[in-house]
Amino acid sequence: MGSIKTGLVLTLILLLCFSAYSQKDIKLAGTIFDENKVPVPYAAIGIPSKYIGTSSNDDGAFFLALSKSNLADTLEISSIGFKTIKTTVQKFINRKNKDITLEEAAISLDQVTILASDDYVKLAKKSLRKNMISKPHQLNVLYRRFSREHHKSRFLVEHYAKVIDQGPLYDTITGIQVLEGRKSVDYRMVKKKQPLHAINIMAMNNPLRQGIIFNKYNWQKIGDSSYDGEDIAIIQGSDKKKPRIKIKLHIGIDTKSIYKIQTTNLNAIYIYKKNKDGKLYLSYHSRESMYNETIQGVHKENLNLSTDKVLVSFRHEAIILGIETDKKKINIGENYGKKGDMGDLKVSYNPDFWANLSMPPASKFYKESVKELESVYGIELENQFRNINQ
Repeated sequence: MGSIKTGLVLTLILLLCFSAYSQKDIKLAGTIFDENKVPVPYAAIGIPSKYIGTSSNDDGAFFLALSKSNLADTLEISSIGFKTIKTTVQKFINRKNKDITLEEAAISLDQVTILASDDYVKLAKKSLRKNMISKPHQLNVLYRRFSREHHKSRFLVEHYAKVIDQGPLYDTITGIQVLEGRKSVDYRMVKKKQPLHAINIMAMNNPLRQGIIFNKYNWQKIGDSSYDGEDIAIIQGSDKKKPRIKIKLHIGIDTKSIYKIQTTNLNAIYIYKKNKDGKLYLSYHSRESMYNETIQGVHKENLNLSTDKVLVSFRHEAIILGIETDKKKINIGENYGKKGDMGDLKVSYNPDFWANLSMPPASKFYKESVKELESVYGIELENQFRNINQ
């Protein structure tokens, strides 16, 4: 009887999930450009009042699945350096041309507000609790990781997960529940693994969580920009001992909010956006970690290497698709991620879920990586998903 009840519960859950997918019968898609017709990557597209959103990909393209209840909601398109566009979902649907052109925002810095470069950083750090969501909140994250060997993708893992975070004043996140997942065939010669789920490592590598050491860097203001009506100072820090190591912060002149972080370490990007209350939360992240690993025998021959070393890398991307701040609605089940590589987690593959997820369209890099995965044995990625994730 116990197994029958369990089966009924699982069936009910699946029916509810499919019902939720079917309700998302409005699909918004387009490409975001600047005034020179150059694609704008990592722009935020969403409904802040409902905590619904996505990001444009490397090529400026986006996709957002909504329901009919969202027709009257305000849709916002924003990116650092451009004026924010606000319209309703219905008006966007009525547009014949779904491409969006963002207008560059004029910079009008008041000389009175100009500070020393390191003062911007100090004030921004002091203002983290005020400017960012600093209480437990849930992020709905699409996380993907390509494993590459000798400049070629040989393994892909994608997870959709609920992440409990307490903001950048904590050095890591509280928990991860992976709801959906899929992975390709593992064609790697070197089975390099990470000790924790990569979402945990993303948080641990964030300079805000590590605490920026002011005296470690020489700080310099290198440019101006804007975001959502606020002027931004672009401050760059160069490591005093290793000048090639740099960190770049986009800091609001008035609020001292940190809207974007770029580091030469792992070529990482962290982009933050505002919620309906004006508090910042992580919107997009990417990084690439590289290693030289020893390889021998037939693996060395298969990769056509002349040395015993092969370049191995993990290329990561995280896109936040939703957020929940009401603690009564925050719910996380199995806490995964304290130990173990994300590629080892067994998650059943649900094609209907992935077909309806509001993730950005495949970028040029994603398409090229998929071709590399499919070229190893001539197996289409969709077939790899179906066969491996059983």
